[in-house]
Amino acid sequence: MRLLAHAVLTARCEIQGGALVAERKSPTAVLREGPRALSEAQVREIEEADLGSVGGVDIDDVIEYVHKDLKSLPDFITLYRKYLKQRWDVYDLDFTQDKIDWTEKMSEEERQSFIAVSSGFHHGERQVEIELPVFMIGASEEEKLHIAAQIEDEARHTVFFDRFYREVVGLAGDGIMDILDASFPWVSETFVGPFGLLAYQADEVRRNPYDERARVRYGTNYFLWIEGVLALSVMKVTLSYARWRGFLPAYYAGFTATCRDESRHVQGGMRYLQDAVRKDPSMISEIHDTLRTILSLSGVASRRIYFEPLGWTEQEVQTLFFQQLRRKLNDVGIDLPPDLEVLLEQVEPTLAGG
Repeated sequence: MRLLAHAVLTARCEIQGGALVAERKSPTAVLREGPRALSEAQVREIEEADLGSVGGVDIDDVIEYVHKDLKSLPDFITLYRKYLKQRWDVYDLDFTQDKIDWTEKMSEEERQSFIAVSSGFHHGERQVEIELPVFMIGASEEEKLHIAAQIEDEARHTVFFDRFYREVVGLAGDGIMDILDASFPWVSETFVGPFGLLAYQADEVRRNPYDERARVRYGTNYFLWIEGVLALSVMKVTLSYARWRGFLPAYYAGFTATCRDESRHVQGGMRYLQDAVRKDPSMISEIHDTLRTILSLSGVASRRIYFEPLGWTEQEVQTLFFQQLRRKLNDVGIDLPPDLEVLLEQVEPTLAGG
């Protein structure tokens, strides 16, 4: 059944004067609230929501859900079973209301900022389809099941963005690559840097698929940085804007479902890194060295993304950016040395994801 465009926001509305009015929670409220404790009912709602009801779930709760199991990471079979229960059909989304919001209600400044933030994710999903399969070669049989499920998720997310850019933004093209080419001018260096590095790391793993040091370098860049920091930051910025304004209901539903998928990806990736360090504590140096490279790349930008039209300041995005990285590392017991703390403070808060 195709989703009614307005239905996904109904659960986040209140009655005022007999009419439904979308909740106006500030996009940056979570920065002041800090980490939250999810109730069993909230966890159940996140885990069991179908595509018709996931639009009523608070994105801040979903991002908190990502961190819920990081201190006691689930095994790969548990993650695979969650995938089987949480799969969703990207073609059930109806972007009719999103198109109206985009063309008639959003300002040009809002549209440009939105695309500037989301385009890295658009390209990141497709790039992961190319770079992740090689990581399966040296994985355990259980991890291979999880990675295979993740690749299918990434394909679904690629189609989600293809539909959004075609049906809402209005980009034209015959194939998926045509739409990717059309959105590429909005992609920032923060995409080019980590994903360029990932291409080299994927080639290294392809040549030596059982080299655990090469796999840890790949895993640090992809699972910790691209998925755990950049992707979740992109999600928070655009989804909190959509919730705040009451716009883009199909985008909110589909991208919130995507965020729930990402929770499995991040938890699986952090499980791999944690296991690797426990087996060989010297692997921590590979994680630190990779982060040094990434942070050095991420400290360079030739143009700025203006977050203010989406309800954020640059400093607030930077705060979110730091929170995501530090929480991941703290939850799995990995500390940052002083020189990395200095590099982290120099990073520009431009975003990409995958």
